[in-house]
Amino acid sequence: MSGLQVSFEFFPPKSPEMEENLWGAIKRLEPLAPRFISVTYGAGGGTRERTHRTVKRILAETPLVPAAHLTCVAASRAEVDQVARDYWEAGVRHIVALRGDPPGGSGPYQPPADGYQYAADLVTGLKAVRDFEITVACFPEGHPESTSPHLDLDHLKRKIDAGATRAITQFFFDNEQYFRFLDKVRRRGIFCEIVPGIMPVTNFRMMCGFAERAGASVPRWLGQRFDGLDDDPETRRLVAATTVAEQVQGLAEQGVREFHFYTLNRADLSFAICHILGIRPKKAAPLEAAP
Repeated sequence: MSGLQVSFEFFPPKSPEMEENLWGAIKRLEPLAPRFISVTYGAGGGTRERTHRTVKRILAETPLVPAAHLTCVAASRAEVDQVARDYWEAGVRHIVALRGDPPGGSGPYQPPADGYQYAADLVTGLKAVRDFEITVACFPEGHPESTSPHLDLDHLKRKIDAGATRAITQFFFDNEQYFRFLDKVRRRGIFCEIVPGIMPVTNFRMMCGFAERAGASVPRWLGQRFDGLDDDPETRRLVAATTVAEQVQGLAEQGVREFHFYTLNRADLSFAICHILGIRPKKAAPLEAAP
């Protein structure tokens, strides 16, 4: 399967041990030459600083292209604009612009009175700050707070019309959900890249928690595959690899050319799936012989 591209998502580390694990994962995936790697961003000041440090280190120590997440929550427009300017000055040219969720799950989202209200407003503001490449999110099964799939599409169109060039989906496990969503997106007149977000399942119970918060459905057959494996991590990893391989191969066979992996700061499963897709480490060009 030639001509495929991938990107990877990481979250900033909270401890020296987590930082060591993160950099091990980044260095493991670096030879695959991903299109970019994104680093998530929370509402708290400490998380913002960790994200910024991680992005700057990626720029300084690797040839990879970082995409820094930015959200609307718990910050004024001036604060968000300053973060964006700091990223630009550090060499970051790609932002993942998101509405974001309230810190610590503190109730329903309330747009900040002096901040960007929603992701489309954030995209507009970022484009006014600098000419960033901007990626946004989309939701094949609907945003968990949405009252209508039509409104979801309206929000996505606003984000693209504001200047975003790519949308990454929330993770899903039924490929037909992706293709049905893609049909709706195209009929709505949205023609940007719609990149499937892929969640390699290594811990089924944890993933179910993610899915509940994200509004993603978990097929019964997926639960059956992991049934009885709570205390068998080796078999669980084999089942996970088989499951994700089937999903990405099915998408690729129907013409999907790009994938975004939610790595959870683990590299091995994403690396293995890329190998199955034919994405192999890039070899350095041989040195020319001395005359």
